[in-house]
Amino acid sequence: MSVRMHSFRRFQLKPAPRPGKALTSPSSILLYCRRGFEKECAAEILVQTQAAGISGHVRAKENSAYVVFVAHEPEILANRAARLRFDALIFARQRIFASGPLADLPVDDRITPLLDTAAGLQRRYSTLWLETADTNEAKELAAFTRKFERPFAAAAAGLLGGGPQAPRLHVFFLTSTAAYLGYTLPDDSAPWPCGIPRLKLPRSAPSRSTLKLEEAFLVFVDRPETMLRPGMSAVDLGAAPGGWTWQLVRRHIRTTAVDNGNLDPALLDSGLVTHLRTDGFRFRPSRPVDWLVCDMVEQPSRIARLVADWAADGAFRYAVFNLKLPMNRRYEEVERCRGLIEERLAAQGVSHRLRFRQLYHDREEVTGFLELVS
Repeated sequence: MSVRMHSFRRFQLKPAPRPGKALTSPSSILLYCRRGFEKECAAEILVQTQAAGISGHVRAKENSAYVVFVAHEPEILANRAARLRFDALIFARQRIFASGPLADLPVDDRITPLLDTAAGLQRRYSTLWLETADTNEAKELAAFTRKFERPFAAAAAGLLGGGPQAPRLHVFFLTSTAAYLGYTLPDDSAPWPCGIPRLKLPRSAPSRSTLKLEEAFLVFVDRPETMLRPGMSAVDLGAAPGGWTWQLVRRHIRTTAVDNGNLDPALLDSGLVTHLRTDGFRFRPSRPVDWLVCDMVEQPSRIARLVADWAADGAFRYAVFNLKLPMNRRYEEVERCRGLIEERLAAQGVSHRLRFRQLYHDREEVTGFLELVS
């Protein structure tokens, strides 16, 4: 799908509703994404909204790290929002039902128009997040948002305290005098401010890639007590130097690490790792394992076929794998890989759940999760 990139326009703003008046429908969907992936994020929200019968257009600016879908009929967006599942999106870190942008906020009173808009969207909120885009330029607003948060939270106290299942209130600052304001639903959104899990690199981890698998577990594993139990078995294809194996070992999962390269000796000392120096595309376990993880540098379609082959043979229960994307047509490439896996498993009659997400710790890649359902 072709998505035209252009600059955001300034809008003529309508007066914000006062508290107590009838709620208004959000006019837009605000999506945070990785810088440089705005076109992919825009393409998939257009596909999703069109499938739900929601007409609108996308505003996206290259390297801005966010995208806005503007609904032509906000009431239809509100009525059909439940059809837009956040976990079906690949390139969006967070999705917010929003109003705005509110431009030219008075320097001496930004709070009143923001508060009026918040009161017009929802009656109560669970919490308040002040956010900016994940760019170096936007991060310069951090000092302002830290200073602004306390007085705004105090003024918004009457709207907060709605309980853990109440919507979250988001204020997304473009500048210190312009912002989108909206909400997310806790059970259909990312649970972290800006959609970014703040993970620390463990000192004993062999590589930074370990954070990709840790984040993948946070995003995809909804039953960790059963899906990541001590004593389970795993295969790590392309394991060296052992960043992903390290995440499995710390959960006491017995792991076969497959790679011709060297593995961190500390992992071998754990007694939980067997290192096989062989080709990850040729290896097959002698019996099914609980987990397959794969971070090999290879064409995405080849990785997709490999995972589909393992799944068709019933060789694992769960899989996490990375697809290294080309420079162009990246969204289309992910969908092509999805099709390869879906077609193979449908032919074999294998019930499954398949999801993709570009994680914060991914780069020019996306992470896939495949669960075989008995």
